[in-house]
Amino acid sequence: MGSGRVSAALGTHLNGITTASAVGARKGFKKIGESMRRRVLELTNVIARRLAVPGLVALIGIGSAFAQSGGEAKAPDQSGKPAAANQAEAAKDSQHKIDQFVEAAQAINGPAGNPECVWLGRRVVQLVWVDDLDTAFRHLDLYDRFGCPGGHIQAAFRCLTRFAAQIDDKVPNSLRDHVHACWINPGAQPQAVAASPAPPTTAGPAATPPPANGQQPQPAPQAPAK
Repeated sequence: MGSGRVSAALGTHLNGITTASAVGARKGFKKIGESMRRRVLELTNVIARRLAVPGLVALIGIGSAFAQSGGEAKAPDQSGKPAAANQAEAAKDSQHKIDQFVEAAQAINGPAGNPECVWLGRRVVQLVWVDDLDTAFRHLDLYDRFGCPGGHIQAAFRCLTRFAAQIDDKVPNSLRDHVHACWINPGAQPQAVAASPAPPTTAGPAATPPPANGQQPQPAPQAPAK
């Protein structure tokens, strides 16, 4: 019985020591964690203070750049000139297309003068000329579906080959204008270059015309010497 009491008392003492050790360890870890947390916060504040000024400068620079770009973008709108010029150019181009459709309808008898045939047919001729055959065949499929005559494309392209020397890539719409002219009149021919006039001959001394009776003219008598 005595030994049992001693064992129980010893176990209780050991449990107390273990509990106290655990509590002390938890307190130590808590202090370490708080210390590390304070150091991390201090380091974060230092980094934030060091980056605050460059970051603010960068933000100010970006804001000023956007302000300048915005001001430059609004300047044409406030003046109205670029927008008005673009609208005028678009309206002029649309009217030019309408005029060409009207011209084709008046000049061509048959479906080749219909607007859809004029639009697709001219594009096929132009695409074949620049060797874009894949796109040309896709347009040709639509051209056939609209019931447009395929022979007119062949005639217009043959006409275009006759004007090859006059097509200049440096001239705006040179190819497009020649394609339209050949679509309107596939039988058109390039104008022949006018022959240059012969250079004038150098005029010599005027010849005395022969007398009407066929006799040679007599020299004028000389005055007697004194």
